[in-house]
Parts: sequence; structure tokens; C-alpha cells
Amino acid sequence: MRKIALVVLLLLTACSGSPGKTTLIVYSPHGKELLTEFEKRFEAAHPDIDVRWLDMGSQDALDRVRSEKANPQADIWWGAPSTMFSQAEKEGLLDPYRPSWADKVDQDAHSRTDAWYGTFQTPEVIAYNSKALKREEVPQDWDDLIDPKWRAKFVIRDPLASGTMRAIFQAMILRHMGPDGKPDPGYQWLKKLDSNTKEYVANMTLLWQKLGRQEAVLTLWNMPDIELQKEQYNFPFDYVIPRSGTPILTDAIAIVKGTKHRKETEAFYEFVNSEDSLIAQATQFYRIPARKDIPADRLPQWMRNLNIPRMAIDWDLVEAKSQEWMEHWDSYIRGASASAP
Repeated sequence: MRKIALVVLLLLTACSGSPGKTTLIVYSPHGKELLTEFEKRFEAAHPDIDVRWLDMGSQDALDRVRSEKANPQADIWWGAPSTMFSQAEKEGLLDPYRPSWADKVDQDAHSRTDAWYGTFQTPEVIAYNSKALKREEVPQDWDDLIDPKWRAKFVIRDPLASGTMRAIFQAMILRHMGPDGKPDPGYQWLKKLDSNTKEYVANMTLLWQKLGRQEAVLTLWNMPDIELQKEQYNFPFDYVIPRSGTPILTDAIAIVKGTKHRKETEAFYEFVNSEDSLIAQATQFYRIPARKDIPADRLPQWMRNLNIPRMAIDWDLVEAKSQEWMEHWDSYIRGASASAP
């Protein structure tokens, strides 16, 4: 209740806004660092607009937009796997908008009806505490994660609130799915990972703290956030890209249906996806642009010739089965190893 009350208070504060300014509400999982930076940049370019953001997990953002359908509180939703935006589109939660750069992203990186557009390409990685483990000691591929020697060595973001972790878990179910299309082999894999998981944490602040203090030494997360924590906060983190391939998620952006600030929302949509903004996001926050027209020589050196093996994923199947799979995980897998005799 305290958390809910705090969020309500934040929204009430946001709705009051600054005198003489239009308040723009942004829901996003992109983290306080990136959100604070682009709040400042956008407000400098648009001094008549007051940006207020709420940093939350991707699933939390979808759930909030869904629950507020009758009385929308957010104007724009910036960030989450594209499968979540597709679900929101089907539920009538988004307003179509065709940005000026619409033809600069791949066909599979936007909605056919312009309900959402891809902003970043986000690889998932195996991350570790580099003081506790040497690179050669770290699991190098997905099936290495379930070796019993890693029992209680993982701390993992609670996947029920996290689009990133949902996508990783769903990818593992698909990876082990046989010709019959049954998820059971994937469930068995997730049970073995659960045996090696010390804790599922409610937010990323807790995860960084526990991984940094070596309460656990391994996790699964996205590459940009690990880079950010390592470079900006000097956490002893590093990562391995699974050698057989990894999910590369399309992060997206959309206008929430029912916004009362359409003009201002479109301005924000364009601003955070401009060439200069995407280059800043790449340089400062390690975000890989979905736009294909960004000059390579303006991107960080490490990003210019990326060759990350991509795991083939049926995203339509993921979208259709996501809720069923995660409900099964929550009911029958989460913590099952801890309660086993």
C-alpha cells in the first residue's frame, strides 16, 4: 500500500505541474540516469513543458497503462520489449503516430498501424561480479547456467514485473520447445535455473547492490545497463554474450491513448529519437539505435561493428503465450527448489 500511495502522490504532483507549463507524464523502464538527462535536454528545448517521469519495470508500465485505460495518467510510454507494445496495441491502449523517421527502422521494428516504433536494439547477456569470477570461469552459454555448481549463485530481477526477464525466460522456453510445441522442456530448464537462484529481487537497485556485494555473483540482464553500472558507478561488473546466440529485444515507444497533450507528446517522441539524441544515448547510456540511418562514425567505436549472435525467436508465439508461461512459472517453478524435500 505504501508503494501504491507513493505512486499516486507522484502522479498527483505531476498533474499539478509547474505554473504556466504543460506537464508531460512519461512511463519508462530506462532508469533514472537516462530519464533525468533527457528530461533536462527536452525541457531546455521546450521551456513551456514540464516533464515528469515514473521509472518502473516494463510489465509494471503495461499493467499501469492497462489499469488506467478509462482515465489515462501517462502521455507517453518510452521503453519495453516490442511484444508488450503489440499487446497494448491489441487492447486499444495506444494512439497511432507516424514519426518523421518512420522509414529509417526495419519493417519488424514497428507496428503496421503506427501504434509503436522501435527505439533501441537491446542484447541480453550473462552478467557477473568480476571480482568474484574470472571471465573464463563464467558460464559461456545458456545451458551452462543450470550446472549445479552455480547453486545459489544467481540473483535475478523478478520477471513478473520485468519485460527483460520475461523475454529471457520466454526465449529459454522456446529454445527447448520440441516439434510438438509443448513448453514442458523449457519449464524443466527454468526449474534448474530456479535451483541456482538465491533470490528474485523487486527492483534493479537491489540487484546491483546484491551483485556488487557478492551476495550472489551471477545474473541475467541487458547489456546496456550492465555497461552503465560498470562505467558510471564503478561496479565490478562484466558480461558474457552467450555463444549460441542471445535474444536481441526491440525496445519501443508509443503515445498513450487518451493523452490530453498530443502536440507536446509528439514533440517528445521526436526529440528523444532524433539523430543527436540517439547518439547521446549510445555514447552516454550504451543504447544501440534501432534507426538504420545513424552515421556509424558518430557512434561509439565498440558499437560500429557489432557482431552479436542473434537467437531466432518467434515473437508472435511469445506474445500469444507470455501470460500462460509466466503464470505457470510463478505457480509451479518460482522457489520450488527451496521448498523441495
